[in-house]
Amino acid sequence: MWLTWRAATERALYGEDGFYLRERPSGHFRTSVSASAAFADAVVALLEEVDAELGGPDVLDLVDVGAGEGMLVTRVLAAAKPALRDRLRVTAVDLSPRPEGLPARVAWRRSVPVGITGLVIANEWLDNVPLDVAEQTADGPRLIMVDIRTGEERLGGPLRPADRAWLDRWWPLSRVGSRAEIGRPRCEAWASVLVRLKRGRAIAIDYAHPVDNRPLCGTLTGYRDGAVVTPIPDGTCDITAHVALDACADAGRRAGAISTTLSTQRDALKALGINGARPPIDLARADPRGYVRALARASEEGELIDPSGLGGFGWLIQRR
Repeated sequence: MWLTWRAATERALYGEDGFYLRERPSGHFRTSVSASAAFADAVVALLEEVDAELGGPDVLDLVDVGAGEGMLVTRVLAAAKPALRDRLRVTAVDLSPRPEGLPARVAWRRSVPVGITGLVIANEWLDNVPLDVAEQTADGPRLIMVDIRTGEERLGGPLRPADRAWLDRWWPLSRVGSRAEIGRPRCEAWASVLVRLKRGRAIAIDYAHPVDNRPLCGTLTGYRDGAVVTPIPDGTCDITAHVALDACADAGRRAGAISTTLSTQRDALKALGINGARPPIDLARADPRGYVRALARASEEGELIDPSGLGGFGWLIQRR
């Protein structure tokens, strides 16, 4: 069966018995959430900042979009101080079934709630929003069709006007044979989050690239069992592509955001106190076990801010 990449990915990841309805992310790839509890500590620091900005509301929302196994919200609840934790209304959003062992106070939903006052965080969510792929030909850009069983590709028809307009603005194809992922569905997905945010911040964290440095041949990739594989949309692997966060930022502004910051994870986490600093050597003599724990924590923080790895992720922060 031949489908566009958007339709094929939707079917493979979220259709009946799709990859994300059947598999848990930790079995296939490593994220900042799974790499270290320090990431949850940074989210707690963000919550404290948002709480102060909003004047300490009676109820402060934390919404985790693309919650996966619920690890982030579980760790945040464990790390937050009682004065903050007792006022948190925690919502995890994911299409997969509710994980066993998730704290009872965490609401598990398939869609983002409305009227959020607080913090929305979408860590590696947008990269799994399905999109189409286009290739430049002598007659202009055309859709790429894919065989859902083999991953074989062929040229399809011309782009719809809205997709062509997005491509011309955000990912112009410079030569015949160059390819791009059409990020319009991700812009729309992010805008749908912003309109549900009443007051506070929304943060998207993902693989990203800017408009002046898009990859020549796109970034469509598959993951299975921790390894990069050919992206075949048969439901046996994750299918992902980097995110045009600058385009999403523009969509967020049009949806009501009043301020926007584009940063890297390295810079964002360092501003929140995650710096990977090694403990003083004197601690090894005074408290050997404490030194080992602190050294392990420093190593984990170092992974989170490594500019060639997780630290190179893009952070899009918008306020309403």
